[in-house]
Amino acid sequence: MATKRSYTLAFASLLALTTVLAGFNIASFEEPRISLENYKVEDGFTLSLIASESVLKAPVSMDFDDKGRIWVVEMIGYMPNLEGLGEEDPTGKISILEDRDKDGVADHAKVFLDKLVLPRALALVYGGLLYVDGPKLWFVDIKNDKPGKKTLVDPVYAEGGNVEHSSNGLMMNIDNWIYNANYNFRYQLRNGKWIKEPTTDRGQWGITKDNFGRLYYNNNSTNLQGDYVLPNKVIRNKYYKPVISEHQRLASNRVYPIHQTSVNRGYQAGVLDEKGFLKDVTAACGPLVYRGAAFPEDYNQNAFVCVPEANLIKRNILHFDGNKTTASQAVEGREFIASTDEGFRPVNLFNGPDGAIYVVDMHRGIIQHKAYISQYLTEQLAGKKLDTLQNAGRILKITSNSAKLNPVPDLSKASAKELVSLLSSPNGWLRDRAQQLLIQKKDLTVVGQLTSLAKADNPFATAIHALYVLDGLNALSFTSVGDIINQSKQPETIAHALGLLERFAAPQQVSKMKAMSTQLVARNNETIDLYLSMSLNPWLKLSEATFLPFLAEIDKKYATKPIFQEALVSGLDGEEERFLASMNPSDLLKDKLTATIIKRQKKEMNSIYVVEKNEVDNRTKGLKLFRSICATCHGPDGKGIQDLAPPLKGSEYIDGSMKRLAAIILHGVSGPIHVNGKLYQLNNEMPALINNKEISDQDIVDIIQYTQNALAKEGKSISARDVKKLRDKKPAGSGIWTEKELLGDDFDK
Repeated sequence: MATKRSYTLAFASLLALTTVLAGFNIASFEEPRISLENYKVEDGFTLSLIASESVLKAPVSMDFDDKGRIWVVEMIGYMPNLEGLGEEDPTGKISILEDRDKDGVADHAKVFLDKLVLPRALALVYGGLLYVDGPKLWFVDIKNDKPGKKTLVDPVYAEGGNVEHSSNGLMMNIDNWIYNANYNFRYQLRNGKWIKEPTTDRGQWGITKDNFGRLYYNNNSTNLQGDYVLPNKVIRNKYYKPVISEHQRLASNRVYPIHQTSVNRGYQAGVLDEKGFLKDVTAACGPLVYRGAAFPEDYNQNAFVCVPEANLIKRNILHFDGNKTTASQAVEGREFIASTDEGFRPVNLFNGPDGAIYVVDMHRGIIQHKAYISQYLTEQLAGKKLDTLQNAGRILKITSNSAKLNPVPDLSKASAKELVSLLSSPNGWLRDRAQQLLIQKKDLTVVGQLTSLAKADNPFATAIHALYVLDGLNALSFTSVGDIINQSKQPETIAHALGLLERFAAPQQVSKMKAMSTQLVARNNETIDLYLSMSLNPWLKLSEATFLPFLAEIDKKYATKPIFQEALVSGLDGEEERFLASMNPSDLLKDKLTATIIKRQKKEMNSIYVVEKNEVDNRTKGLKLFRSICATCHGPDGKGIQDLAPPLKGSEYIDGSMKRLAAIILHGVSGPIHVNGKLYQLNNEMPALINNKEISDQDIVDIIQYTQNALAKEGKSISARDVKKLRDKKPAGSGIWTEKELLGDDFDK
């Protein structure tokens, strides 16, 4: 029988538990019930709802933690209205979604971080969270689902660019480096210190990888791009920028929506077909190479791409031909997922620990930023009331009807031995996470097992994963890497190992490296030859006479293959003149080396070694200038303000001569003025900008270009040179234009 004391203790325990839960900021909701009937999914697959606006808003990216829970970035501030006002407010957050009743649908959300400005990426790495807040990249420790110590990793990570063109991605690759879309730097935490170093600037929104570790990305008008080689291998030479090995368009941009969608440039010829359907991608993003092992074999390493403007997801089949990759439409004339729901805005895709594909659906009406949105699209969105679809968001899950999902283990409790076994899993997410957790555990008792795996002939890139665990544990040496190279039968493993061997270049190892290079060239394998040519540079510094002949042999063997010439230019960094003088290079290599020498003399480096942060594009500059200078009187929407200034939308001064418009901005205008047939008798003057020394000719151009994009019926352009000439074309008298003078002058003579 319960006593009064037991009831008191029970109540005290309940109160304590309530207090703890309150501290965790947990929200509980009814599970969403949303129909997906208007979504067409490829035969053999099912699309299901994992989470919706009851637990999240405006999701743009996600990651899984070691327990299999979803962490999601909510960029709530993005385009909160058609004018984009309030975008810089700290409304973003990062939440943890939980499925407490284990029915496959999130029923709880826990806010981990809030008051963030336009957060756009996250990564659960190194036992903590890497995330973006405004322009800054932060790392924060995780303590019982609460943020701990914060470390500023990069103060200018997303500085400069428009939010559509700001750095994002934060994808850990197999080489233990974190890569980004739209940024020319990569990151790594090594021995307690954050390392930031240049890499190729890739894509716009989203980044992915294949099992080998090659990177794939895209931009709004390109379905899929990719690199033929592993990252940072072909850019060693700072005075040569590769054009064959990286940034290759892999697939057609053709798209097959199932309804007429509202797209930004739909009024332009060729954008829509005769039925009014979008023809080519205009907002492609969030690519994913599928590595989940829970789809039929034919889907392994297919590249899926989000096309939010057309409410669909594409499937591309990757084709690997030696060191070249191409892609093709999986099913001609049809997409993997297509919907008539114009709120369906897939912006990112992720492999899950269970083998499913997870879709981040921002689920909103406006996805075009104010700096780029045309008047045509603004009117379409307003007419369909899509601008009112703001506070939604979904996570969807794609599963195969013919294959079982993988059970999701709790990796937070896995031993080092169990994690080593997961390196052989067919599921890429599990292999990736096991690799990183093994590095974090620092358990050197598994070095022997890892070394054996790295030497073995195994599928799923298991040997490469093992190799980079050893790298992360600082358990490699010249001898151990050399043994892996000599014993491995997998060219892909050897390619990675050759890169790791570079750090052990030393005079006492030259003879052994010569013998190894001789054996590797004798294998007559394109992949091995390609990566050997890119990895001999530190050995050249020790003995040119020993290693230049190997590069000459590779050049001769592949004299007509440009990818090898680019690899050789990278490998010959600093040794170009010596090679030209002594090795009789092929014509193609000779031309590239000569051009590189000239650039070195002129100190013209590859831009990735010069650019420190993204620059603000001209349209975004124009938007900012318009808001700070023009919107005060004409309104942020350009519709004018009563008794202050006439509207710009529909104005003949916006739709007419660009030189006349520039003259008005430079010198101002006064007196009564007619706009679109209506007389405005205002008692003030539009101030002139000609005496503002902070406003350049290009600034005037940017303001005009913004008005042409956002307010004009049909956009026109003007040059900074034209604006400069107009500075001297001053109106008579007061120096401020009147309507009579504006209409009486032919500015376009």
